[in-house]
Amino acid sequence: MSKKNKPDTKGFVFSTDPNFRFEKEDNSVQETIEPKQQKLRIRLETKHRAGKAVTLITEFIGIENDLIDLGKKLKNYCGTGGSVKDGEIIIQGDQRDKVLQWLLKNGFINSKKMG
Repeated sequence: MSKKNKPDTKGFVFSTDPNFRFEKEDNSVQETIEPKQQKLRIRLETKHRAGKAVTLITEFIGIENDLIDLGKKLKNYCGTGGSVKDGEIIIQGDQRDKVLQWLLKNGFINSKKMG
């Protein structure tokens, strides 16, 4: 006898709705779009980091390997450490100006959009 409402990986255990069904996760790989079409956000964050500042680059659209490659290039250019986690590039320290300069130079941000 199979259970009507089986638990899933999202933590749902039971629903009172008789028509409730778990939705399958969409694991499709999204292709990396061109640099000039990316709408990256750069921000400074200090929360949950013992008061130390990090620069976050978010909203990258593409495959994980391209994100990791972009993270390596940015860390190398800034001369600092960092990592790539959960679709975000984390650069140690307040590197917003350097990151913006690199992104402008490499076509990720159009200088006309900024003014």
